[in-house]
Amino acid sequence: MNESQLELARRYRDILRQAVFLVRSMDPEGDLSIAHLSTLNMVAEEPLRVGAIARNSGIRVPSATEQVIKLETAGLVERVADPDDARVVLVRLTEQGQAMRAKENKHRNAAMARALETLNEGERDAISVAIPAIAKLNEALAKQSAAG
Repeated sequence: MNESQLELARRYRDILRQAVFLVRSMDPEGDLSIAHLSTLNMVAEEPLRVGAIARNSGIRVPSATEQVIKLETAGLVERVADPDDARVVLVRLTEQGQAMRAKENKHRNAAMARALETLNEGERDAISVAIPAIAKLNEALAKQSAAG
């Protein structure tokens, strides 16, 4: 690993940290907090254990359990037995949760689109071109994380 890679990693982590903070702070007049929407987005891809939700959110299992209870009470998620292991409980999105998730993501995407309008075409193109590389980097980070 060379110095330029370490510097790029530092710069990427710094800008990513700032972006995450700002995206979390653009909580529009929606019905869900960004943490609750994040949980809905996670379980929309596949049903997850509460422990996986906690790990992906960077929080402890009791906090994730509290989020799941709130979302379950609102009818947005449900707990179901894992078809591969009846001892395991998974959290999955309900139809109501899918509708709420779509509504909340639409509001937040509109807010992001308004911010993107402040950039010139070249800057928007640069972001668009970078997205596949960032997605590939995310995959590599996910594999590292899963490997322990």
